[in-house]
Amino acid sequence: MTAPLAHIQSLPTWLVGRVAARGRALVADALAAEGLRLMHHAVLAATAEYGPVAQADLGRLLAVDPKDMVGILNHLQETGLVLRTPDPADRRKNAITVTLRGAEVLARCAALAETANATLLAPLAPDEQRQLIALLTRLHEAP
Repeated sequence: MTAPLAHIQSLPTWLVGRVAARGRALVADALAAEGLRLMHHAVLAATAEYGPVAQADLGRLLAVDPKDMVGILNHLQETGLVLRTPDPADRRKNAITVTLRGAEVLARCAALAETANATLLAPLAPDEQRQLIALLTRLHEAP
């Protein structure tokens, strides 16, 4: 019979969770070099992709509480990475856009995240890395 802890630690959910935690830590440490946290990076990326975008829409898109979104956007604006301007369609809302500096930081963050992910996957051969990504994608996209 398998020991109870060994059983738990052999479950796919346990293993995926531990690997995800390590991956998040690697990326978080890398992004810290740019003065950003994981959610700052996600908000900056979503703004670059969808902007100009309403602040509330960003929150819904990323499942971020409106109060938390205010703090994230305050940080991004104070560091010159995004601009908040009144939404021309509805002046009660803010439209968020990425600044040129924000786009430059986003490009550097992408490279940092790639390097962190390469570190995470380094124990695997290139074919194994591609297979792992394909399998994780299938699990992620499953109903």
